[in-house]
Amino acid sequence: MTQNRRDKRSARERLQEQRAKDEAQQKRKRALVAAGVVVVVLGAVGGISALIAAQNDDDDGAAKGPVVDPKGATGDQRVAIPTGAADAPATLTVYEDFRCPGCAGFEQGFRETINDLRDAGQLKVEYHLVRLIDGNMGGRGSLRAANAAACAQDAGKFTAYHDLLYQNQPREQDDAFADRGHLIELAGKVSGLDTPAFRACVNKGTHDSWVTKVDKAFEKSGHGATPTVLLDGKNVYGDQDDPLTPEKLRKEVAKAAEEKGGKKGG
Repeated sequence: MTQNRRDKRSARERLQEQRAKDEAQQKRKRALVAAGVVVVVLGAVGGISALIAAQNDDDDGAAKGPVVDPKGATGDQRVAIPTGAADAPATLTVYEDFRCPGCAGFEQGFRETINDLRDAGQLKVEYHLVRLIDGNMGGRGSLRAANAAACAQDAGKFTAYHDLLYQNQPREQDDAFADRGHLIELAGKVSGLDTPAFRACVNKGTHDSWVTKVDKAFEKSGHGATPTVLLDGKNVYGDQDDPLTPEKLRKEVAKAAEEKGGKKGG
């Protein structure tokens, strides 16, 4: 009997010890599972934070990559895209932003006159493509539209694509030009522009850093608004008391041609 009681006690003790071990093992498992959940959550949070940071970095307005000037870019820093005859008697300098409603208004009011004078060899136009609206309203449309226009310059299609962008300008608050696919779709309306080279240029942002260079030069120019329009270095568009009209522009260009012709004759 005594031995039986000892055996029974021993069995109970062994059972209790096993239960204690099982409970301890279960606690360890629960602890490991909880720790794993924490790691996953922290990892997810970290991933989300990294994603947000990457998005913010992508939207911080700082173009990445080397500065690649578009073909034919001119000026001290090669920040202007020239159109028209290099020896034209008058030069129109235009600082503009493809998201800027005022710039679209200028283009709509003066496009025909500028194209006529340029085609006649009387006027050279130098475009400075800035990104003022991106800074004021947020977004990337000014940058990406300017890059696409520079890509069109590489393809010899700048003027047609430039005019097309303004004819399809979205509302100022609508950053539709940030969509590279949309910019490529518009290029399909310009004969011969939608090529693999153009698409690659747009999608890679080949000229993004150049646009940033142009924008920084604009900040240092002393001109603080778009459009800013200079005729032979004189601001001719901002005076509300004596506004520029297409007729006045034609007269000023004709005057410049006469003066240049007189100097050559003398």
